[in-house]
Amino acid sequence: MTEVFRKQSSTEGYVAWEAAGLRWLAGATGSGGAPVVEVLDVGPEHLDLVRLRSVAPTSDAARALGAGLAHTHDAGAPSYACAPEGYLGPGFFGPLSDPLPLELGAWDRWGEMYAEARVRPMARLARDRGMDVQVLDAVCDRLRSGDLDTDDVPARLHGDLWSGNVMWTPDGAVLVDPAAHGGHRETDLALLALFGAPHLEEVRAGYEEVHPLAEGWADRVPLHQLHCLLVHAVLFGGGYGRQALEAARRFA
Repeated sequence: MTEVFRKQSSTEGYVAWEAAGLRWLAGATGSGGAPVVEVLDVGPEHLDLVRLRSVAPTSDAARALGAGLAHTHDAGAPSYACAPEGYLGPGFFGPLSDPLPLELGAWDRWGEMYAEARVRPMARLARDRGMDVQVLDAVCDRLRSGDLDTDDVPARLHGDLWSGNVMWTPDGAVLVDPAAHGGHRETDLALLALFGAPHLEEVRAGYEEVHPLAEGWADRVPLHQLHCLLVHAVLFGGGYGRQALEAARRFA
C-alpha cells in the first residue's frame, strides 16, 4: 500500500503551482531526467505525494543525481521564466508557510529576465525592510545589457534546489518542493551549493558527464544565488542581506 505524505497550504494557487511543477519535471524522467516525487492527488488546499523513505546520501547517488539533473535541464523550456506546461496561475518561491511571488513570463534572454523578474522585485521588498540595495541597480544594468549571459538556452529548472529539496532514498535521490520554471541551468547547481549539498563535487561531475557547463560557471555561482539570498533576507533578515550584497558587489 502506498504511503501518502500530505502538504497543506491556504495560499490560493500554491498547491496547484507545486503539482504542476512536479509533473513538468517528471515529464523529463523518461529521457533520463532526475526522479521526482509522485503526485497522487491535488485539492484546493492540499497536495498528496508518495511518502519517501530517507537514507544517507552516497557518492554514487550524488553522481546519478547530477546526470539526471542535466537531462532534466536538457528537456528544455519555451522561454526564460515560463511556467510549467499548462499552468496558468501565479508562481511562488519560498517556504510553504509564507511563500513570496515568483514572476512568470516569456523572456528571450536570461540576463534581462533575471534582472526584471528576480532581482528587482526582491530588491524592492528588501528596500522596504530597510536594506541599502543601491548596488543591485548596477547589477541589474549589467544583466540587462547581456554582459552576464551565456549561450545556454532555457532549461527546465527545479527552481528551488537547495539541499533540503533533495530526498536521498534507497533508490537514489528524488527531487521535491520545486518552484519549476524556465531558467538558466547554472541556477539549480548554484542553489545546491548555497547551503552545502552532500557530495556536491560528485553531483557536478555527473552533471558534466552529460552536459559540460559553460566556461566561467564557477565565477557566476554567487550571481545565480543572489535571488535566493534576497528572498532569505526579506523573509528572515539576519546575515542574509549582507551575503546578498556581498554577492552583488562582485557583479556591479
